[in-house]
Amino acid sequence: MTAPASLTEELPIRQRLALSYAPAATRQPLLALLALDQRLARIVRASHEPMLAQLRLAWWREQLGSDGAGWPEGELLLAALRSWGGGHGALLPLVDGWEGMTGAAPLPAEAFDRLAQARAAGFAALGEGDALRAGRNWALADLAAHLGNAEERATVLVLAEAQDWRRPRLPRSLRPLAVLHALAARGLRRGREDDRMPPGDLAVAMRVGLLGA
Repeated sequence: MTAPASLTEELPIRQRLALSYAPAATRQPLLALLALDQRLARIVRASHEPMLAQLRLAWWREQLGSDGAGWPEGELLLAALRSWGGGHGALLPLVDGWEGMTGAAPLPAEAFDRLAQARAAGFAALGEGDALRAGRNWALADLAAHLGNAEERATVLVLAEAQDWRRPRLPRSLRPLAVLHALAARGLRRGREDDRMPPGDLAVAMRVGLLGA
């Protein structure tokens, strides 16, 4: 199945670059995972009232909790989630994790920890090895780079810097996660706070994407 271009274009540049190294067998499930994560994040960021965000998140919780037979036609993200072969229920914790972001700032470390674990669990459902550790590391570094609240960012940076950042052992099917992990580690070391892609990042992505190391 060809990845819907509009879903790919919803992803941040690092995720699009990482996804380009996915083998055909996992490209669509990984796209669905990353696109769902972005969709849930936008719901939280765009809703000025926590109740509105929670209502929209509840819709996604309902969809992921069903077998997919009654999913509305025309929703590209739901169509992509069919590539999970009925295993999309494994992504329910992602909704709960993002719902934890609707509380009053500054949020506690536990809320960010739960979200990072939920984001990591999506990768772990698609492959073995160090998927959970790599996904968690990336999730924390990614959160730290995008938080506007200085106190929350400091909290997440403490969590991120306390992780084991050694190169993870990942199967070829999760090569995009290896790329994301390598870029996150580099960004954390350099204190990067935005989505810029300097030439050094491109070189790292190419090396890890092609060789896995």
